[in-house]
Amino acid sequence: MTKKLLMWDETLFRDLTVFEIDFVPDEFRFREEQLSALSFQIQPALRGGRPLNSLCRGPPGTGKTTSIRKLFEEIEENTKKIACVHVNCKIDNTRYAILAKVYKRLAGHQPQPTGTSFKQVYDAVCRLLQKEDLTLIICLDDANYLLYENEINNVLYPLLRAHEEYESVRVGVIVVFSDMDVDFQKVFEIRVASVLRPTEVFFSPYSASEVEEILRMRVGQGFYPGVLSEEMLQLVVDQTMRGGDLRVGIDLLKRAGLLAERDARRSVCRDDICRAYEVSERFHLVSLIRSLRDDEKAVLGVIASMSEGGLEMSAGEVHTRVKEEMGIGYTRYYEIVQKLDTIRLINLDYRAGRGRTREIGLRFAPEMVLAELA
Repeated sequence: MTKKLLMWDETLFRDLTVFEIDFVPDEFRFREEQLSALSFQIQPALRGGRPLNSLCRGPPGTGKTTSIRKLFEEIEENTKKIACVHVNCKIDNTRYAILAKVYKRLAGHQPQPTGTSFKQVYDAVCRLLQKEDLTLIICLDDANYLLYENEINNVLYPLLRAHEEYESVRVGVIVVFSDMDVDFQKVFEIRVASVLRPTEVFFSPYSASEVEEILRMRVGQGFYPGVLSEEMLQLVVDQTMRGGDLRVGIDLLKRAGLLAERDARRSVCRDDICRAYEVSERFHLVSLIRSLRDDEKAVLGVIASMSEGGLEMSAGEVHTRVKEEMGIGYTRYYEIVQKLDTIRLINLDYRAGRGRTREIGLRFAPEMVLAELA
């Protein structure tokens, strides 16, 4: 008779790390075009030249960070002449913190915790690059966190101009934005834009079939056979597309597996997925809302308030309310609505039988959105 309950020393997970957000799979699908474009930008560095700069943009959960990590892994496996540094600008969002991370990568330890200026760390980094004859490639991930107080230009300018002060120093940057509304002509000062001249690499949202294949691969690597049925996998795919972020699906698999394991069951059931989705959905919603500007949050709040009644809303009706309450003009309003649709906080569709009238639908429960905005 087959055992139906897990023993205390048994697990459903073949490899739990497969479901971590920072896991880099051996086989990385559906981003070959982007990886090829980024690799082309790096090519000059492999021949002793200065790498070209890149600007990666796309909604959250579209593989930007994983692509960079994959690229950096391959570079460091094949050459010792390029030093790759990935910076999470949510955490390190000042020029000193960013240069300190580069210094640690090159020197093997942090700079002195007190009494060390940015200029001292900067000089030390450049001298290390000269001494070791290294090319530096630095990725500023989630660079929208550097937009406040012009920090992005304060970071980029010394990096891009390092070769002028330190002969033979070679630095390339990859700037990553998840904010689709950034106007780069306004963000980058002339002194930076004239040197940066990046090639833009766009990461579009994954399709349902792509999400299914990616999650299927994670299930095969992370769970033992029989833990997740085909029916339950399709439910996870549906929930992931509803959330609009692949990370939701990966986190959902992990949480559902842990719930089933906690109950000593040998497979994941529908209730596990539904309970896990409530947590994953809120986690995803919080991360999306935190990435919005104040006026974008305000428009989202109006949409959520109007959604509480369960009525259909046209884009024009919402704009009337937004204009009355906040005085936002139509051009800016339309930009915000387009962004909310792109990052899948709302659905923006043409209403059947009403010409070009566009209907707005909230992807999350309005009470949940309003609670997080509050």
